[in-house]
Amino acid sequence: MFTRQLADVEKSDFFVDWGNGTSHRLLTQKDGMGFTVCHTVVRAGSESRLHYRRHFEACYCIAGAGEVEGMSGEVHRIEPGTIYVLNEHDDHYLRADAASDMILVSVFNPPLDGTERHVLSGNGGSAY
Repeated sequence: MFTRQLADVEKSDFFVDWGNGTSHRLLTQKDGMGFTVCHTVVRAGSESRLHYRRHFEACYCIAGAGEVEGMSGEVHRIEPGTIYVLNEHDDHYLRADAASDMILVSVFNPPLDGTERHVLSGNGGSAY
């Protein structure tokens, strides 16, 4: 058994500024659990095109609000108490409302190494 604090992660390579927010990689591949857990902050008013080609991701919103849009145009509202699941390696847009940051608990399978970073420039969006 072990515990880990956000403040401790912030002092490590597992605190990642991914361009339009931050990610505290609380549980990573090195922990041997078979999945990753992150505390993810999506900056207010931001839009990011993201694509996880090697990972499935589920995100549970605990604060703020926004939306996720698939490449076929379907838009899903995200607010506290909502989970969205990228179960087909979905290429998508993630947007936070302008009023406040959106805070998510993100789970990845297989686990992240923990230091991956998005590159939000270019036409194809960020992928890893």
